[in-house]
Amino acid sequence: MGSASVISRLAFHLLRSPARVSILGFALLIAVGTALLMLPASAAESPMGFVDALFMSTSASCVTGLSVVDIGRQLTLFGQLVILLLIQVGGLGILTVSTLLLMMMKGRPTLSGQAIIKDTFTYGEGKQTAASVLRAIFITAFAIEAAGALCLFLRTAPEAGWEQAAYPAVFHAVSAFCNAGFSIYRDSFVGYREDWIVNGVLSMLIIIGGIGFIVIADLKNKFLGRKKNMRRLSLHSRVALSTSALLIVLGTLAILFMEWNNALSPLSIPGRILAALFQSISARTAGFNTLNMGIMANETLFMLCILMFIGACPGSCGGGVKTTTVAGLAVLGLSRLRGYNRPQVFQRTLTEASISKATSVVIISAAAITLAVMILMMSELGGLSHTQTRGRFLELFFEAISAFGTVGLSTGITDTLSTFGRITIAALMFIGRLGPMVIGLAVSREHIHRFQYAEENIMIG
Repeated sequence: MGSASVISRLAFHLLRSPARVSILGFALLIAVGTALLMLPASAAESPMGFVDALFMSTSASCVTGLSVVDIGRQLTLFGQLVILLLIQVGGLGILTVSTLLLMMMKGRPTLSGQAIIKDTFTYGEGKQTAASVLRAIFITAFAIEAAGALCLFLRTAPEAGWEQAAYPAVFHAVSAFCNAGFSIYRDSFVGYREDWIVNGVLSMLIIIGGIGFIVIADLKNKFLGRKKNMRRLSLHSRVALSTSALLIVLGTLAILFMEWNNALSPLSIPGRILAALFQSISARTAGFNTLNMGIMANETLFMLCILMFIGACPGSCGGGVKTTTVAGLAVLGLSRLRGYNRPQVFQRTLTEASISKATSVVIISAAAITLAVMILMMSELGGLSHTQTRGRFLELFFEAISAFGTVGLSTGITDTLSTFGRITIAALMFIGRLGPMVIGLAVSREHIHRFQYAEENIMIG
């Protein structure tokens, strides 16, 4: 009884925090995925080793897309279905799935599970229950994925065959909506880089999956609700949508300008515009590519690093520090330049708590990436000359940000990483998926200050 009591208290201590539940849930999902991918049934040739299986399971569960194996050639159908399942569960969230299963069994989700769902998928002072939120999430997600799969199937079936086109259509629709970036095609979608239908369907799936269920629900209430003309979008939705649109436009223009005579040169003018647009959309968190990342100019890769660092919107399938985080800091800076002491946007004043959280997220994220890049430089650049290391630094930096932002784009060095480098990238994917703030909250206690020291300014700038 004594040991059982200790275990019970330990379990209560670990599970009482929603953040810790999230970490344990994703860790369990990754462990199960690793075990399944190590099975002989998952590999077309020799079974996958532990480190490679762990890397692939983490990448799929964290909807990243970085891969050390050729999924279409080196994995069997069973192995590909394991990857697909990990993408789906990881994209929607392990706690969301587990709570849905409890609902199907007429169970009741835990208080911590309800708190996570409400914090992630509701906004403001809504009276939605965890069950109604879950139901809306799954119906919306599966409907959008099904529509995307049908469109891809109808486009590719005449060429690939009606039977052969079904599975790739479903796989890539789920991968696109969950912003995973995994493809069973060896060159991702380079072969479809001038196909407006395929690019358009994938782009819409990526955008919808990246704006978040909060924004989707808000748009639905605005344009399809009973009082669709009476209610305006929430501040969160307006900031998320406007920031996403601005990043897509700026990213497209930057890629066109910097790669017009380089990676885009083999394409027609409409094809160049389409490829630049698709790569701008995909770079924020999806990870599909229609251009060769390995031949892109350094300035383009650095610009893509910025997009990957920003990532998608809160409450979505994507990663990064999130659009609203960067928008909040940008609004703060612009407001201060204009002489306002409080950040204002869309005739609203952002709260001090929002700005404080945004600052914390960016600082912790930058620290995590910096540490990871330093570790990668020590593990991957040993024995190389100074000239060689300078050329590899940007590739490692790009890989680290892609992992943290759960994007999946790579210059082609993923499968060349050492064992220690792969473990580092896997850890960075895990941290990036759950978010630095979640990790910090999970391992720290809340301290309530009973007194406050006197304030004093320090010199800034």
